[in-house]
Amino acid sequence: MTTCRLCGSASLIGVVDLGATPPCERFLTAEQLDEPEMTYPLHLRLCADCRLAQIPALITPEDTFTEYAYFSSYSTSWVEHARRFVADAVERLRPGFVVEVASNDGYLLRHVVERGIRCLGVEPSANVGRAARDAGVPTVTEFLTPESGSAIRAEHGPADLVVANNVYAHIPDVAGFTRGLRALVADDGWVSVEVQHLLTLMELNQYDTIYHEHFQYYTVDSAQRALASGDLTLVDVELLPTHGGSIRLWARPSGTGAEPGPRVAEVLAREKAAGLHELSGYAQFADRVARVRRELLAFLVDAAAQGRTVVGYGAPGKGNTLLNHCGIRPDLLRYTVDRNPYKHGRFTPGARIPVLPPDQIAVDRPDYVLVLPWNLREELTAQLSYVRDWGGRLVFPIPRLEIV
Repeated sequence: MTTCRLCGSASLIGVVDLGATPPCERFLTAEQLDEPEMTYPLHLRLCADCRLAQIPALITPEDTFTEYAYFSSYSTSWVEHARRFVADAVERLRPGFVVEVASNDGYLLRHVVERGIRCLGVEPSANVGRAARDAGVPTVTEFLTPESGSAIRAEHGPADLVVANNVYAHIPDVAGFTRGLRALVADDGWVSVEVQHLLTLMELNQYDTIYHEHFQYYTVDSAQRALASGDLTLVDVELLPTHGGSIRLWARPSGTGAEPGPRVAEVLAREKAAGLHELSGYAQFADRVARVRRELLAFLVDAAAQGRTVVGYGAPGKGNTLLNHCGIRPDLLRYTVDRNPYKHGRFTPGARIPVLPPDQIAVDRPDYVLVLPWNLREELTAQLSYVRDWGGRLVFPIPRLEIV
């Protein structure tokens, strides 16, 4: 990687190097265990000029999203988050037509359908898009580009609201994707983008959210520039607890004359105070990442030495970054479980840890359960409350090792 994908600068500064790992959603079948696995460098760099944090685009979205293992509806809290967003957006904006980009299995637009509002999902993964259509959510199988956005607009009309939740980090062509958003939205419409906030990623050591599907990592400062590359003006921002700390960016076509509101200035000031508008603010991150690795490995090695059993809960993409960076294998983590049946009987990429149904935990009654989707802590603590029945304990690895 030699130049910034947003501004073209050659001044890229290393932030943290996590070695080489396989793509985080390429779960293996039993038949693939004796086959070689491709791994790719996972090195986060910062552009010294526009301050966009990014990794090289070594795999393409087509490699990842044509057939995808992640179905949003398996997270109860995420579906509820989407329901609240739809309720608030409909109340405030009164949209007549809503388009969601990267609409997955219809987890969000189903709430729009229930309200009788015309909508359309734009989802590149054929398998999850099919699940959305089966659930009654109109969905087209497309990657968003300026051309596909214009074609969708020509066929379906301009959208009053375009939603792009947790996709803005997944697109290596930031400017092209943003122009696609502009093509979809009406000239007086709204675009809502949710993406993890680099501020909380840095402050809370959330390095496991760095993986090959995420090509860039945004502050409001860098997101404002990215939106402008597609003729969209950032007018408001909300701080959200999702994914360990996210931002919801509200943008409008630049021709509306809308200006950034006071909350934009407030978050920019927080970022600046944290040092993220300067290179120096990133200098200690690699050391904090190394500490997370040492603490987790020390716990797992000690548990194994004492004959204690440790299993995992969840098989998210972030978990695979953590497992591979720490070098964790089945001798330290016997298996993990996941609610998504697509992953059952498969093995995590790289670490090759078996993925089983959730009820296996109650059968085996392990001493510890390592919670890999730590961002769903409240939801999963409630779901796993039965573990205390036999004296089991939950382990959270991020931001620091915690046993509860």
